[in-house]
Amino acid sequence: MGVYEELVARGLIAQVTDEEEIRKMINAGEATFYIGFDPTADSLHVGHFMALCLMKRLQMAGNKPIALLGGGTGMIGDPSGRTDMRQMLTKETIDHNIECFRKQMSRFIDFSDDKALLVNNADWLLDLNYVELLREVGACFSVNNMLRAECYKQRMEKGLSFLEFNYMIMQSYDFYVLYQKYGCNMQFGGNDQWSTMLGGTELIRRKLGKDAHAMTITLLLNSEGKKMGKTQSGAVWLDPEKTSPFDFYQYWRNVADADVLKCIRMLTFLPLEEIDAMSDWEGSQLNVAKDILAYELTKLVHGQEEAEKAREASKALFSQGSASDMPETEITEEDLRDGVIDILGLLVKAELAPTRSEARRNVTQGGVTLDGEKVTDPKAAYTLDDLAGEGRVLKRGKKKFKKIVVR
Repeated sequence: MGVYEELVARGLIAQVTDEEEIRKMINAGEATFYIGFDPTADSLHVGHFMALCLMKRLQMAGNKPIALLGGGTGMIGDPSGRTDMRQMLTKETIDHNIECFRKQMSRFIDFSDDKALLVNNADWLLDLNYVELLREVGACFSVNNMLRAECYKQRMEKGLSFLEFNYMIMQSYDFYVLYQKYGCNMQFGGNDQWSTMLGGTELIRRKLGKDAHAMTITLLLNSEGKKMGKTQSGAVWLDPEKTSPFDFYQYWRNVADADVLKCIRMLTFLPLEEIDAMSDWEGSQLNVAKDILAYELTKLVHGQEEAEKAREASKALFSQGSASDMPETEITEEDLRDGVIDILGLLVKAELAPTRSEARRNVTQGGVTLDGEKVTDPKAAYTLDDLAGEGRVLKRGKKKFKKIVVR
């Protein structure tokens, strides 16, 4: 099985412009491809995970990845999948976020000896002359076709700014520059990027002739992957300072039963034969599959040592014991009122509930335990001595917990 066939078997390929040519180039290790990342935060999150894993797979097969950081497009904002305009970021914030992305991407992609490139589209977009861009690039785009694009249609009723309307042109110009400057012959992106990506392919052919070999390919469920990066409590980041390895592990350990094998197939590097053997797993076997998924992805992002710690901490949690590597919340004298902290304040302090009223609801509905014992009285209160020791495990529901530590 060639690497392209493996991508199909793993459920990663949705649409392509020329499947036979793309298959041949990827299997021969002749693709120089790019995926873009707009630096809208100071860390990558699990919504980027599929793209990073794909880049790693293709590089292992001899193809050359280009990680394109959107220092230029990030100043506009991608309208795809959004109901309103993105918050405008300053250049200083974008530059800081780019540096954070650089460090994290190096865990997935080997940039040594020209095996991969990491470039910033600010290098060519920020110096463009507007009139020249209109003449050289704008003339290649039909407004009627652009308005039919899904990324714009979704926004027409609520309002689409002229700033965002230019995003397709800017991203298309990226592919044009990468093709000319680095020999980039292929682009990858999510389903929500399809019409924008086609714009880049068409621009190359319009400017350089129909024989220019620019290929377009989309990843299955990459749009879902962006949503996957969000939870009720916020985003799941790849930066361990923002999402601890333990919390990262727990995120994957708690995926829905219906999604676990799909995630293993798409995101891990386990052999397909091993994954196929899990296809009829059900019941408690799915919990084993979830543990495999969580361990493999935590190892990929944070290293084997952290993955082992997270696995042991998770086992300790489910056996109702305390765990040395569980994320902690420190309680001090300053957190006490009249010498105690009540269960509602403890939940809020541990960030297991956003407000006291929400914490009260959790307690009265029977969803809170302290060291395995259910707490049903919202007036329950604790001194520092009550909470002292090796750490008390405070748990809300089945998936949220913290170790309470007295300092």
